[in-house]
Amino acid sequence: MHEFITVAVFDYPHEIAVLKHLLEQQEIRYFFENETMMNIAPMYSQALGGIRLKVHPDDVETVQEILKKLNNDTNLKIV
Repeated sequence: MHEFITVAVFDYPHEIAVLKHLLEQQEIRYFFENETMMNIAPMYSQALGGIRLKVHPDDVETVQEILKKLNNDTNLKIV
């Protein structure tokens, strides 16, 4: 896991719910750093640097496309 790269940072756990589903559909290797801590104590978001989406280097381009499509979709956005 030390070779995984941070692709995006989120402030709250609800922002990653749909993204998790999309990543699992594509069978992308990922994990969200600080996710558990944000579920326990959401006010620590700024102190911990948010929830960081980390992916394997081979999957970076695919994840960036998923994020771009998700942000450009008029019906569904990561806020």
